[in-house]
Amino acid sequence: MGSCCTPDNSCSTGDATVAIAEGTRTVYAVTGMTCGHCKTAITTSVSALDGVLNVDVDVAGGLVTVTTGGEPDDAAIAAAIDDAGYELTGRA
Repeated sequence: MGSCCTPDNSCSTGDATVAIAEGTRTVYAVTGMTCGHCKTAITTSVSALDGVLNVDVDVAGGLVTVTTGGEPDDAAIAAAIDDAGYELTGRA
C-alpha cells in the first residue's frame, strides 16, 4: 500500500485505513514519556522498523499501540523504544 495520496495528489484515507485494519495491533506500556517530543521520538523510531504500519502514542496513558503487517517483533520494538530513550515495560 504506501502513500494515501492518489496520482492526482488528492488524498484518499481509505487505503491507509484498510492497511491498518488488516494489521495486528499490539499495545505496549512505556515509561518515561512526558510530552509531544516523546511522542515524536517514539513514533519516528518504531515507524522505521520493518513491518510496522502505524504507531499511536498515548503519552498521558503511557501506552504505545503498534500496528504491524504480521506478528510484532517485541524485541525489535523494545529496542527501538529504548533507542529513543524510553522503556517498554511489557504488553499492556
